[in-house]
Amino acid sequence: MADVRVGIGVDAHALEDGVPLVLGGVALDHPRGLAGHSDGDVLAHALTDAILGAAGLEDIGALFPSDDERFRGASSVELLREAYRQVREAGYELVNADVVLIGEEPRLAPHRDAMRANLAAALDADAAQVAVRATTTDRLGFTGRGEGLAAQAVALLRRR
Repeated sequence: MADVRVGIGVDAHALEDGVPLVLGGVALDHPRGLAGHSDGDVLAHALTDAILGAAGLEDIGALFPSDDERFRGASSVELLREAYRQVREAGYELVNADVVLIGEEPRLAPHRDAMRANLAAALDADAAQVAVRATTTDRLGFTGRGEGLAAQAVALLRRR
């Protein structure tokens, strides 16, 4: 088994009126939030799948199924924390992670440091080990039309 492993995670959720917007564990002042069984945090969801994939474990849906009422409205950062506990039990630790939000809005810059800190804390890591970035699609696709947000994440783990 390799001493270093890479995982990729992808997530997308529709934007919905009357739902709080949470990204990277930060509640943002925005007129619409992400529909989902948990808090819909696409950054935390993509990162969760990335670390699970790198460790060769099941995906976020298998660990936290959307038909399980225990996870309704759950903090996705707390789900990330639990997934990382399982990654550690499997013998791995985080080297670094890179998470990218895909959408026209909101702007992440004012919240980036808090998001990095939240995600890093869930991974028992230093904030410098977790990058949080954003990109647009120049108004193309569902993210470009403002119908939803997506995120991609890559995580590098090493055997402990």
